[in-house]
Amino acid sequence: MDNEIGVLFLKSSSTKLEQMTGYLKTCLGKLSDEQIWERHGAHENAVGNLVLHVCGNMRQWIMHGCAGASDVRVRDKEFAAGGGLTAGELTEHLEATVSEAREVIDSLPSARLVERTTPQGREVSVLEAIYQVVGHVQQHTGQIILLTKQMTGKDLDLTSPRPR
Repeated sequence: MDNEIGVLFLKSSSTKLEQMTGYLKTCLGKLSDEQIWERHGAHENAVGNLVLHVCGNMRQWIMHGCAGASDVRVRDKEFAAGGGLTAGELTEHLEATVSEAREVIDSLPSARLVERTTPQGREVSVLEAIYQVVGHVQQHTGQIILLTKQMTGKDLDLTSPRPR
């Protein structure tokens, strides 16, 4: 039974990352490059910053924390960026990062979920590391969806069937 739960958790986590990637790609596809980097004050992050941030977080917690890759994340750069990447380049970066993270998750034996790891200096189980990433991506995807709706003045048609 525990193995079935572990397999279900890994599959659900990978599927949820795929779903959120679709939402993020929809948002990036509806915004101009200027809108992607738009901020209304130093206290705000642009959509571009949030995309870089979820990719950095995913790399640190999944590729480093779960798969043992080098920790190359420079978190401050994610928020300091003020442009330089187009919507297409951000989409490619997001797709590549999520693809790599999903490969790690999809190849993990469920027995590894209880192993300990230390991303960001926090000791957690592999399960907790994956759960943190999925929740983190969902949180920032919601922010990006709201920003996209506000900037475009349109519904994004992300749910089906459409409630009316």
